[in-house]
Amino acid sequence: MDFTFTEEQQAAVEAAKAVFAGVAPDGVPSPALTRGAVAAEFDRPLWARLAASDLLSLVLSPKHGGAGLDAIALCLVLRESAAVLARVPLLETSAVAMAVERYGSAEFCTELLPRVGRGELALTVAAHGRTGHDPAELAVEARRDGDTGQWVLDGVQTGVPWAHSADLIAVPAHPGEGRSLLALIPRDRQGLSLAEQISTSGERFAEVRLDAVRLDARELIDAEGAWDWLRQLLATGTCALALGLGERVLAMTSDYTGKREQFGFPVATFQAVAVQAADRYIDLRAMAATLWQAAWRLTPPRGSAGVGGPLPVAADVAVAKIWASDGVRRVVQTAQHLHGGFGADTDYPLHRYHAWAKQLELSLGPAAAHEEALGDLLAAHPLG
Repeated sequence: MDFTFTEEQQAAVEAAKAVFAGVAPDGVPSPALTRGAVAAEFDRPLWARLAASDLLSLVLSPKHGGAGLDAIALCLVLRESAAVLARVPLLETSAVAMAVERYGSAEFCTELLPRVGRGELALTVAAHGRTGHDPAELAVEARRDGDTGQWVLDGVQTGVPWAHSADLIAVPAHPGEGRSLLALIPRDRQGLSLAEQISTSGERFAEVRLDAVRLDARELIDAEGAWDWLRQLLATGTCALALGLGERVLAMTSDYTGKREQFGFPVATFQAVAVQAADRYIDLRAMAATLWQAAWRLTPPRGSAGVGGPLPVAADVAVAKIWASDGVRRVVQTAQHLHGGFGADTDYPLHRYHAWAKQLELSLGPAAAHEEALGDLLAAHPLG
């Protein structure tokens, strides 16, 4: 079997490397030294460069001005973005756009997606529920107004990234009957309010409160499975970010220990140091293997009926997130240990990577939450 990436996917990686080459991980104030958010919004100049390089339209179909690539290509680009701590809503915008194209109406796609690809619209998604521990789709209630035919949404979502800067916020909601809707709400819609929250990485997040927010039917996606698929794509993309961050941190650690000397020898030559670094390399390889398995099953090639397996796709996503959460935590902890006191120096970027790693570890649920979900899937789908 051939596990190499396609020429198109490799071309996307090269384009991403070119765009992210000029991004400095310490281009904003350190979260350790900043009382509030490190910046008021995301990196707009970088966003413009991503649009100019066609990376914002990468996963859109050609009829909407895109390259027609899949979740694997998106994850490859996300991996490059995390290596430099790129402060852009690339995952959120791309994932919501893919969900709209997959489940939305043709009219809505034509209106929205070309503007996304050109960088004119930034999208985000409320995926953490009311507290970060409850299902996001249960945090907002949707009801139909019989007089106007509009939908009315009430509820609260926490930890919404880039909400103050995004043009549209994708919000899952429940209308009852055990199903979920996906609403795309303009940030300035009456009844929607934002309360500032600061993420572990120092970025400006928001608590989104919906108080009788009214939406036309065309602004909602009512297709079965739309929210579940989007949530799985977001989790898989988060695993890609964790992988890219972990790979960069291990490279930083290798470079530092190769130059730092003790007793006249580089500390990298000491067995205790080499063994710890080797363990973290194994973590990264496991993170990569489970990530590509999840991305491959999540979005099969266009026209394909999908990739089967003994368990639903959600199981592969859960396994990938378990490895990503635990793996990225171990990588940054080992890096801090092997850097010694230098790793805590705020003039050196390692502490920024540590903060981002903690954010990614817990985003969309820590390893324990996905272990529980995997257990439920195994119980519902006995193997053998």
